[in-house]
Amino acid sequence: MALSDILASIDSDITQLQKARALLTGAIAPATKRKAGRPRKVASGVTPAPAKPAKRKKRNLSPEGRKRIAEAVKRRWATQKKAAAATAK
Repeated sequence: MALSDILASIDSDITQLQKARALLTGAIAPATKRKAGRPRKVASGVTPAPAKPAKRKKRNLSPEGRKRIAEAVKRRWATQKKAAAATAK
């Protein structure tokens, strides 16, 4: 290795270390990663879209409630079947 190659390698190491030190001390803010998608409008007079409401907690049906619904559906089917049989005669 030539002397100039060694000095160039040392110089590049020094610049990398200086950048790392600056990032650690907070002198330079790290580059933020851009989000995918269309950027938001920031023009004057345009208000940003309101924040989405929090998701509601999923409600579970109790076994008793499920049974009442099943019975009501069966009664409904029975009345429809009776009505269809009456019109078929």
